[in-house]
Parts: sequence; C-alpha cells; structure tokens
Amino acid sequence: MKNKLTLFTVSMLFLATQASAQKVAALRLTGKIEGLKEGKIYLQQYDNKVFKTIDSALVHNGRFSFGTQVQLPELYGLKLNEEGHPVQLFLEDAPIEVLIQYGENGDHATVRGSKAQDYFERANKEQRKYTAKQFIEADPKSIVAAYALFRNYSYNLSPDELEEHTKLLDASLQQTQYVRILKDLILKQRAVLPGNKALDFVSIGPDGNKIRFSEHLGKGYVLLDFWAAWCGPCRRENPNIVAAFQKYKNHGFSVFGVSLDKKKADWLKAIKDDGLDWTQVSDLSFWDTEAAALYGVRFIPSNLLIDEHGIIVARNIKGDALLQKLKEIYGE
Repeated sequence: MKNKLTLFTVSMLFLATQASAQKVAALRLTGKIEGLKEGKIYLQQYDNKVFKTIDSALVHNGRFSFGTQVQLPELYGLKLNEEGHPVQLFLEDAPIEVLIQYGENGDHATVRGSKAQDYFERANKEQRKYTAKQFIEADPKSIVAAYALFRNYSYNLSPDELEEHTKLLDASLQQTQYVRILKDLILKQRAVLPGNKALDFVSIGPDGNKIRFSEHLGKGYVLLDFWAAWCGPCRRENPNIVAAFQKYKNHGFSVFGVSLDKKKADWLKAIKDDGLDWTQVSDLSFWDTEAAALYGVRFIPSNLLIDEHGIIVARNIKGDALLQKLKEIYGE
C-alpha cells in the first residue's frame, strides 16, 4: 500500500501543480461541440452543491468562447439546455480548450489546458482507494483537494475529524468556498451532536402556512427527517420510517419531515405516494433549505432522534437500527 500511495502522490503532484491561491481573472475558454452547429451554451458556477448560471455564449458552427471574469481556479459547469446535468470542469488562469460530445444520453467533455481538471478526472477514478487524509496529502495546495474533502469525504467524518482534515489543506485554500463551508459546518454539527438540545426553526407546510418545529416537541420522541422527492435513497428509506411510525405512533412517537425539494408538485406527490402521514415542511430551496443549513445536513436522507425533553439522542439512525432504537425506548 505504501508503494501504491507513493506512486499516487507523485502522479497527483505532477498533474495538479497550480497557482497557490484563487484570484479573479478573465476566462480564456474556447470550445467545440460535436453534434450541435448552432445554439447557446451556459456557463455555470458551482455554489454549495448547486450549479448556477452566470453567463451564456452563442454557439456558431459548433464553436463557442467565454472571457467572463470569474474566480480561478474553481469548478464550473457548461450546459446546453435547461434540463439535465452540466459538464463539470475545473477552470484556471490559462488558455483552456473544451471538446463536448453532445448526445441524447448526456454530454461528455474533453478538457485541455487545465491541470486542476486533470487531477479532478484522475481523482474521480482513484479516490475510493484512499482515505481523505491520503488524498489531501497528495497535493494539499490543489483546489481539487479542498473540493473533494467538501463534496466526497465530509459525509463520513465527525466534526473533530473534519477540523483535522481541513487543517491539512494549504493556507492558500482556507478562503475557498469549500473550506469556509466546512468550517461553518463543523460549528453547526457540533451544536447538534447527541446530548444537545434540538434547535428551533420555522418553515412552510403543504398548505402554505408557517409551522414552528418546537411546537412539535415535548410530547414524545420525534424523528426530524431530512429528505426530498428527487432523492432515491430517501424514497427507499421512507418505507422503514413509515413502518416505525405505524408501530410506535400510539406510544407517542412522531416524525417531522423537512424536504429539500425545489418543486412543490413533486414534493406533494411523494408525500402521497410514500404514505408520509406526519407533519411535513419545505421552503422549496433545495440545498439552501434553512433548516438543513441550521442542522449541518450534508447529505440526505439524514435524521435526528429527539426525546420528550427536546434533547438529541441519536443522529442518522435508519432502517433496522431505527426500529431497534425505538424498541429499546418503548420496550416492545
């Protein structure tokens, strides 16, 4: 493993050597699209797990270019229509060429001129072989290392572990969006560890009325459940929550659902289809959902079990583990 890690480290450093800090600069981005002669292409900026359009360009004879002033190096997306997912690429202050294969099954891009993109693509293939610490130490100055810690590793790290890993990143990355979000996340997740009091919030119910979470505490155990209609793992977990609710609702157990949906119709349909017969709220803000930010939610499904005194007793307890915990509480 030591030899493999050494080879990985050397290759990553070779691919990823780049400027040590972000700066605002004009893109030197040109591209060609195979399968599309004329049209429009959108440049999107990555912001808290969401790509947001910041500019557009005309496609003429299959070619396009962008000279937009942006933060570099950083992750951006190129999108040819309003639906679907953007082509993701790390751009930096250098001439960069993109070849996009446009097709019905999604778009694929080949990027030339971005060392960060080389690292990103290599990392996507090899990342699962290495721990977060090993990955960061391969190139602690790379924006990709900060992104990977934020996007791919943070889910399985405790607040203390997140803090330790964040400190491994070079000082030049400490003001990137990824590290700033992670530092804020550390504080928020520490505030909602088991043993702490549940935080209050107000959101919107299906009928448009405001609902305060604290008004649903103090009557028995409550599962604060973060989910969304678009989330496959959430939909697969819902039957487990329904089973737990049906078995223990007469003992005082309840569920309070917070959806990270964007479309109200989808949210309401999922509530009906999955038989979620408990209080539901959503501000329809996707990953900008206020309650999710308050509780430091980085993935869904995610939940917290709260006792009759408003104290958090467990976090992210699912499937058989949820039923077993409720059995311990209620004795049957």
